[in-house]
Amino acid sequence: MVNEAEIRKIVEAVISQLGMGSTPEAAAKPAETVEKGGLPDLAAYDLREKVFLQKAENPEGLLQLKKSTPARICVGRSGPRPITEVWLRFRADHAFAKDAVWGEVNEKLMEELGLFCVKTVVNSKDEYLTRPDLGRKLSEEAKETIKAKCKPNPQVQIVVVDGLSSKAIEANVSDFLPALMQGLESHNLEAGTPFFVKYGRVAVMDEIGEILQPEVLVELIGERPGLVTAESMSCYMCYKPNKATIESDRMLISNIYKGGLPPAEAGAHAASLAKKIFDAKASGLNLQA
Repeated sequence: MVNEAEIRKIVEAVISQLGMGSTPEAAAKPAETVEKGGLPDLAAYDLREKVFLQKAENPEGLLQLKKSTPARICVGRSGPRPITEVWLRFRADHAFAKDAVWGEVNEKLMEELGLFCVKTVVNSKDEYLTRPDLGRKLSEEAKETIKAKCKPNPQVQIVVVDGLSSKAIEANVSDFLPALMQGLESHNLEAGTPFFVKYGRVAVMDEIGEILQPEVLVELIGERPGLVTAESMSCYMCYKPNKATIESDRMLISNIYKGGLPPAEAGAHAASLAKKIFDAKASGLNLQA
């Protein structure tokens, strides 16, 4: 039986072989961030800053190429297989994505932001992932709570939904909401009572629209995570959403996170778009027509 000390020696031996990039600077990247156990954090650096090809003729040119795309290029091979560091980084990024899907949004954070919590008819994360239709329906308790706590017929109603990434909500909402609220105030638009929906899908806004009858509904929701990031959030907006709403009636600001559209900037943009929807009394293709 291999004991813990022997396992650590094996892991350290593998880690010591990592970082064999095309340049000394690139090779040193993983070792810059080391955890208490003495092992580097494989996810601590941007993949676009390192070339893994050991005999690249123009490593600087490849670095420029990598910085132009989030795709996993110039990753190198050891025979027919990925090199160890590349494979471990892939597994790490995949694990982050899974954690974002299966994790739960910190409800204490929502309370700190002044958002009360309601839930759809979904009973578990497993049911949420296998029954998308149920994530579009509010529970009866949720409907009664919304009626009791929210101002009816607001000009703009703000809703935060966990969606497919809890990490996206936790990483972006704190910066997005203040920018959105400040922008709405500058446009002389009154916001209703914001709240958080657990186990929700995009179209849950339609039931909320039926209950509160807002002029404009702004919904923040976690995007499906990938290997590039697990923190990307979307902002869906619609004029008077209801059960007859179709997808082309909605407007979308996507890719909201630190590596895409910064959340504060996205919040200000959403406020301007809400004003446009409010004035035009239309959204989606009806607004652009």
